[in-house]
Amino acid sequence: MEPQRGKVTRTASKAGAATRKVSERSTRVAVTEPRESPAAPRAAQLNVGNCGPVRESRSLQTQSARDPQEELQERALGARSKKASLRAQGAPPSGVSSTDRAEAKSAPAEAPKPPVVPRPLPPRAGSRREGGARSAREQRPAPEPAEVPCSVTPARVPSLGVREVAPGGWKPRAVLDKLRLRRQEISAAAEVVNRVVDHLLRRLQDFDSEFKGVELLRTGSYYERVKISAPNEFDVMFKLEVPRIQLEEYCSSGAHYFVKFKRNPKGNPLKQFVEEEILSASKMLSKFRKLIKEDIKNIEGIDVIMEKKKRGSPAVTLCIRKPEEIFVDIILALESKSSWPASTQQGLPINNWLGAKVRKNLRQQPFYLVPKHAKNGSGFQEQTWRLSFSHIEKDILNNHGQSKTCCENDGVKCCRKDCLKLMKYLLEQLKKKFEKELDKFCSYHVKTAFLHVCTQDPLDSQWHPKDLVFCFDNCVAFFLKCLRTEQLEHYFVPIVNLFSRKYIDKISKEFLSEQIEYERNNGFPIFNEF
Repeated sequence: MEPQRGKVTRTASKAGAATRKVSERSTRVAVTEPRESPAAPRAAQLNVGNCGPVRESRSLQTQSARDPQEELQERALGARSKKASLRAQGAPPSGVSSTDRAEAKSAPAEAPKPPVVPRPLPPRAGSRREGGARSAREQRPAPEPAEVPCSVTPARVPSLGVREVAPGGWKPRAVLDKLRLRRQEISAAAEVVNRVVDHLLRRLQDFDSEFKGVELLRTGSYYERVKISAPNEFDVMFKLEVPRIQLEEYCSSGAHYFVKFKRNPKGNPLKQFVEEEILSASKMLSKFRKLIKEDIKNIEGIDVIMEKKKRGSPAVTLCIRKPEEIFVDIILALESKSSWPASTQQGLPINNWLGAKVRKNLRQQPFYLVPKHAKNGSGFQEQTWRLSFSHIEKDILNNHGQSKTCCENDGVKCCRKDCLKLMKYLLEQLKKKFEKELDKFCSYHVKTAFLHVCTQDPLDSQWHPKDLVFCFDNCVAFFLKCLRTEQLEHYFVPIVNLFSRKYIDKISKEFLSEQIEYERNNGFPIFNEF
């Protein structure tokens, strides 16, 4: 049977007929499976619906077994590519002689057939039709527009890289300028606060009471030099050394302890606060509050009152009302110069950041116990004391670099404290907007997360001031991770989870996470709302 393409009138000679059959057979082979040179475009091997590759090698038997419509589809797509390839090379395809080409040209043309429109294959996962973005490694070489009408442009995956512009175009330096404390405001506030604190300290030391031996220990954000917005909040400790004490951990909490006294031949000046051999934190705090409340009446020229006691708070809060409101938290703290409790052994992970020697020296300092009670169901165990390391936190933040001269006048600058200020401001602004929903969160949560980020990124070069946006985003990302996983380890007592559900419910953490995510994705508009 003669082929459909290239029908030619037979001659009387059998030899001529045989020659034509051989020629037509060769031509069919050449059209079905041409051998292209490496330089020729391989349009016939591209899948039009997805711009992806198909299998390249098939036998002639497999080709002949295919569906006729499928073969016609491939011919329609590949014909122009083959002709263009041959014209570019100036040579016939492999397997076709010059005699065959001449006879093929002289053959009458076949009647044109209607074009077959190929059905596009469904898009693969990650294609632009599904909103995905291929990475550069997944992109195939782009086909020539004349051969294949489908073209996929690789989409760039958005990312916040080093020294890139922040999302939404917000300017962190402008925000920090707004948060910077003015020297004049600091001087005026510090003068008033120092007058109040010095007066109370002298009265307690002069008064013949259980608190005669108290001394001042300045702590908190103002003395850590990370205070933001206005100098209207100050934290101070009135520390009282208590030698020869024995600690008994409360319910394996790691942070809360009963305080007992060892035998003291000189007598115990705090014996009136002892109940069943345990020093009662609530009784001692009540007496401390009473003495301060009576004495603030004697401070001349300053309008100061005592705020109502907050349940579970270890602080005595004073409000200086003129010329502007300033709040002063005075915290009673027991000072112990013995070894730190065993629960702190794995805490303070600064070996790779500040060095093992610095860690050893810090752990040789005293530790403190403040009258913040442990939770007991819906109430509190009022005899318990909690560990405090605020003095160590102040030392770390004031000497925060691997380089001993980091951020000093002649030293290299970093952006660690700027990141902490921005984190504190973010939480502060959100709490103003959602006071009820976020009342269980405090700046200590932000500070703890920040210290963990400093541990993860210990090098000063990782906190270059030019990388402020990138570094701040890292801090935000870490804090979000802590909220989602409900895990924020205490920096000094790792077994304590500050985001445990016994402290903060899951709904509150999810709410804060959603709000921070919104701010992060929109350039932190809340920085300009108040």
